Amino acid sequence: MNNKLFSLLLPLCLCTACGNSKANSVSKADVPTDTITVFTLPAIPPMLNTPELRADFLVRHYWENINFADTNYVHHPEITEQAWVDYIDILKIVPAKTADVAIKDVFTQAEKAKTSYLYLAELADKYLYDPNSPMRNEELYISVLDALIASPILDETEKIRPQGRRELAQKNRVGTKAIDFTYTLASGKKSTLYALNVPYTLLFINNPGCHACSETIEALKNAPAINRAISQKQLQILSLYPDEELDEWRKHISDFPADWTNGYDAQQTISKNNLYDLKAIPTLYLLDKDKIVLLKDATAMEIDKYLN
Repeated sequence: MNNKLFSLLLPLCLCTACGNSKANSVSKADVPTDTITVFTLPAIPPMLNTPELRADFLVRHYWENINFADTNYVHHPEITEQAWVDYIDILKIVPAKTADVAIKDVFTQAEKAKTSYLYLAELADKYLYDPNSPMRNEELYISVLDALIASPILDETEKIRPQGRRELAQKNRVGTKAIDFTYTLASGKKSTLYALNVPYTLLFINNPGCHACSETIEALKNAPAINRAISQKQLQILSLYPDEELDEWRKHISDFPADWTNGYDAQQTISKNNLYDLKAIPTLYLLDKDKIVLLKDATAMEIDKYLN
């Protein structure tokens, strides 16, 4: 988070996560001559003297000093992209409804110029949707998709991709029931997600041998609350392989603890029917006894903290 933004919130002990991403560099030859040199934050009224009120004001007025009709901003990612990263930090600490309204409002403002609008959409893709982004956040991205789908500045062809992503994002969303599926064990025995009768189910969709999957397996093995819940029969981990290279899957069976349920999708139903979003592997879902999604695309640490 840039120093100016941080100074607005730090005196009131407002804690946010700093964006890890950096703005792309642009060669001087690509940047037109103009006077855009800085991103100016709105002045927060002094009577807003709590972190919550200041964050609420800032997220609603964050872009008011940007003229989206001026497409020169697109040529200054060192300014606009860093501003977007800091904006995401604030969106994460305000109520979900406030964040939703704020995101949709900024996209409405950006409709002054299609070039600016598409650039803002690209930033949203890069930071909120890309599986490699440490700031990936599906709930915030859903607000972006809703804005794109409703926007008069995009034609019907341009809305096809956001409509498809919105449909997939709605599946297995936090607060909804996870989609049931059939899995097969190494023994050949079949069962279903809904047949797991435990207070909590941790669905771990992964590929054998992938580096990130191996790291997640180790993190789960060493998570105190997760393992305590397993030992107390409060939690069952269902490790699921969604692809078809079964020989490779069998080679790695020993990587998983014996008290996990380790299966595969014999018909690749999940991937063929887009039952679950597999753009990021591995992915973790924490479900309650009724298979309501409590956490989606979470880390082992986040799940351990939740259970603790």
